Amino acid sequence: MVYDFDLYVIGAGSGGVRSARFAAGFGAKVAVAESRYLGGTCVNVGCVPKKLLVYGAHFAEDFEQSAGFGWTLGEADFDWTTLIANKDREINRLNGIYRNLLLNSGVTLHEGHARLIDPHQVEVNGQRYTAKHILIATGGWPQIPDIPGREHAISSNEAFFLKELPKRILVVGGGYIAVEFAGIFHGLGADTKLLYRGELFLRGFDGAVRKHLQEELTKRGLDLQFNADIERIEKQADGSLKVTLKDGRELATDCVFYATGRRPMLDNLGLENTGVKLDKRGFIEVDEQYQSAEPSILAIGDVIGRVQLTPVALAEGMAVARRLFKPEQYRPVDYNMIPTAVFSLPNIGTVGLTEEQAREAGHKVQIFESRFRPMKLTLTECQERTLMKLVVDADTDKVLGCHMVGPDAGEIVQGLAIALKAGATKRDFDETIGVHPTAAEEFVTMRTPVTG
Repeated sequence: MVYDFDLYVIGAGSGGVRSARFAAGFGAKVAVAESRYLGGTCVNVGCVPKKLLVYGAHFAEDFEQSAGFGWTLGEADFDWTTLIANKDREINRLNGIYRNLLLNSGVTLHEGHARLIDPHQVEVNGQRYTAKHILIATGGWPQIPDIPGREHAISSNEAFFLKELPKRILVVGGGYIAVEFAGIFHGLGADTKLLYRGELFLRGFDGAVRKHLQEELTKRGLDLQFNADIERIEKQADGSLKVTLKDGRELATDCVFYATGRRPMLDNLGLENTGVKLDKRGFIEVDEQYQSAEPSILAIGDVIGRVQLTPVALAEGMAVARRLFKPEQYRPVDYNMIPTAVFSLPNIGTVGLTEEQAREAGHKVQIFESRFRPMKLTLTECQERTLMKLVVDADTDKVLGCHMVGPDAGEIVQGLAIALKAGATKRDFDETIGVHPTAAEEFVTMRTPVTG
């Protein structure tokens, strides 16, 4: 059969665009459908605008710390609308870049909602197209729990477009999105509370990292409330919100922001017209080669619910394009040693196993840890401390994990991720000469294990 396209991609986010561009570069005839915005979550309502807001929030402490270096500043004044307008302008520029990347690669762009009619056919804007392969890269969507008054709460999608900075905000959740946004709002001057129903946020991260960040955020005056869950939200006559917790407490706020997880975006996709199966969490079930139960349909990125990070979706998109259209270049995605950062204030950077994971996997571990006040802060009143930690296999000397809480943690851990990926030992770290004076050199000067 002759198809209209060799590959039809549904979703122009990071993974979809990468797959489409490379497939077209390998000579395939490719189309992409996108119903919302080019660049997906990351560019529009995710990592990119969030990092811009984190930079904005960070200035508050820069101004404060500058006094120790002899600077006298006038009264600092923050304007939310300026930040949001400038952020919007930058996102529009990136949308244009994504459009050009696709079109210059020879990809056909269909702007509209794509729906599967059968395993080889999609419908967009009333038009039907056939394709040998269909790739679903529709990503995830924030979800707000079904509680009374949920319509008064917002998610990360709306947070980037608030008309004004709320005076008081409740951030609900214990994952990295909740922690990052609590830091943003707090840094920009809002009275911020972070509520999480568990004992301590950032489940899955190294225990020392979680505790250290809790201490640092508390020092900064962020109100952390653990073992706290909302029962209902009620709008008051003055426009404020009354929030009743499950323990009976009542809190008054101007905004409730939920960051309690994301679901796969499968709405009106027409999966029922195919043999695609979902796993028990509702994500599309795929094999190692991203093929669904329907042989012609593949899926990558957040919609498969593996590692929900932009660079992982990019790697998966590339793997699909290579396997289908340039098999001699194909290599599977390695999910080990994926570095990641949390742009909390202070930042977290991490790669490899946590201490808990290493012990659980049966490794006999040595732990190296350092806590110190960064040099930049020695002339200031700020008491923030940086944490650095290495998890080492006591038998092989291999560094299994590397964790940091402190300024530029993400930037520092990216370089260390290469070392860990290459199988570096603690001896390799010890024999590497440090860059002085930097915080990063601490990773190569830790000599004494804190536990064996």
